[in-house]
Amino acid sequence: MHNFLTTKWGRYFSPSETNILIFMAIVVGAGTGFGAMIFITLIEYARELFFGYSADVLSNALGAAEGGYNWWVMLIPAAGGLLGGPIIFYFAKEAKGHGVPEVMDAVARRGGIIRPQVAAIKALASAICIGSGGSAGREGPIIQIGSAIGSTIGQIFRMSGNRVKILVGCGAAAGISAVFNAPIAGILFSLEVILGDFAIKTFAPVLISSVLASVITRSFLGNHPAFEVPAYELVSALEIPLYVALGVVCGGVAVAFTRTLGWAEDFFDNLKIPETVKPAIGGMLLGVIGIFFPQVFADGYNTIDLALYGRMTFGLMFILIVLKVAATSMTLGSGNSGGIFAPSLFMGAMVGGAFGSLVHSNFPAFTGTTGAYALVGMAALVGGTTHAPLTAILIIFEMTGDYRIILPLMVSVTFSTLVARHLFEHSIYTIKLVSRGVFLKGGKDLAVLRSMQVYEVMDRNFETISPSTSLSRIIRKVESTRESYYMVVDDDQHLHGILSFQDIRGYMSKNELQDLIIAEDIAHTNIITLLPGDNLDMAREKFALQDVQLIPVVESAENKRIIAVLRRTEMMTVYNKRLIETLNN
Repeated sequence: MHNFLTTKWGRYFSPSETNILIFMAIVVGAGTGFGAMIFITLIEYARELFFGYSADVLSNALGAAEGGYNWWVMLIPAAGGLLGGPIIFYFAKEAKGHGVPEVMDAVARRGGIIRPQVAAIKALASAICIGSGGSAGREGPIIQIGSAIGSTIGQIFRMSGNRVKILVGCGAAAGISAVFNAPIAGILFSLEVILGDFAIKTFAPVLISSVLASVITRSFLGNHPAFEVPAYELVSALEIPLYVALGVVCGGVAVAFTRTLGWAEDFFDNLKIPETVKPAIGGMLLGVIGIFFPQVFADGYNTIDLALYGRMTFGLMFILIVLKVAATSMTLGSGNSGGIFAPSLFMGAMVGGAFGSLVHSNFPAFTGTTGAYALVGMAALVGGTTHAPLTAILIIFEMTGDYRIILPLMVSVTFSTLVARHLFEHSIYTIKLVSRGVFLKGGKDLAVLRSMQVYEVMDRNFETISPSTSLSRIIRKVESTRESYYMVVDDDQHLHGILSFQDIRGYMSKNELQDLIIAEDIAHTNIITLLPGDNLDMAREKFALQDVQLIPVVESAENKRIIAVLRRTEMMTVYNKRLIETLNN
């Protein structure tokens, strides 16, 4: 009886792999949602501490200028850096900067492993940085916080590397969803930037985490878009070329921002002073700008609102573009903790607003208001910096809730991303990794793949079939082997095509044709090949191009004599082994 019950109920309650992952995704989404609320609360406390209590103390002690500038304001972000720097240095160095590169690196090279303390230290350090006026946003920290929560849960339950990576992606999606009230954009950001994987087994858990995190934050903060904007629309088809031009301009500014931030990170890394002091220096430099232009402090959402409503002058918006690039580069380049999404939105609003001010003053009859261009510029600059156009389009759409602006968004974001990629191949997320010699694409470390050649991994044992072999003989061969792919070669081993089990299966029931059809009739002749000296990154691209599991290796481009095959599974096994060796050295 006991065995019967055990077997019977085990059938109903034994969880499948998918169910386990879905349950974990729910836990990650809920944890990130509540984590986001704690993080937002910490920022508010820090802002009150630095710009409420501390500002009053400094004003009374040093004197507030009447009608002039309060020079002591520069001490506030410096104090934030002085407090946050040691926290990062001594407890979690991964919390330095905007955090997303560290998450991408963990997914691509470390099996999704992120230390548990990163979530707490990132929340505390980023709250101090943003609360003290650091030119940074909330989204980078919450992405790293959510990813650390996902990784920690995966580690606690000793899940496989692939599952841990998915849970990291769940945390990243939940983070974007929570802070921007944008669940769809969160999903796409995770799949497009963090995981590089749109498979359904990945999509479902990420979706669940993103939606749940949004539900939790909405229950506390209300279901409101991040920006309340007037109704905008495409006034005339003649505006399309103008939105193309805006995209081109935003692409150029995005590259300038990316390279300036990269330069600032290199400058502070090479500065021969204690690491704990560098964030304070960055904060002091930011504070100097903030004395004259306080708009550069923190995320700048209030200033973005002014641009969206057309309440800023061309001159001020133009100046703030340059100053926000400098302010953010000083803040994050010096080692303070915060995100680059909000600064990108700020710069995009200023670029779009300034551009819109020019075109609307010259072509008022068929152009939208300044605010319309500011809104589109926000998405265009995000797309140019992150190289994630789908995320950029959807995050602005969800943050504003206005569908009528979607066409200009798509045009500008597309051209901004194209221009940015043409001018500089690295995104604002990957440039930091490139400086360390890490080249990521699609969740893989290209440096490791490029260091290995096909001949190191290729398999010289493979099944061959003559072009004249009849279908009946092919079927008998299939039944006697475990291979799924068969090379169709002549007597000199020259490659004529490839037969897969899927190709053969469609003919197996046609008995009357089995002696009439030959291998040459049904083989795929439009095939991709590799050379022994090709690197594995080239092989990865070819595998992705046709989504095959095996590629023939030939002697040369002119001589199609097959000498081996490269199997996708074997390539990834060797890649993972080499990756572990690289990390251990």
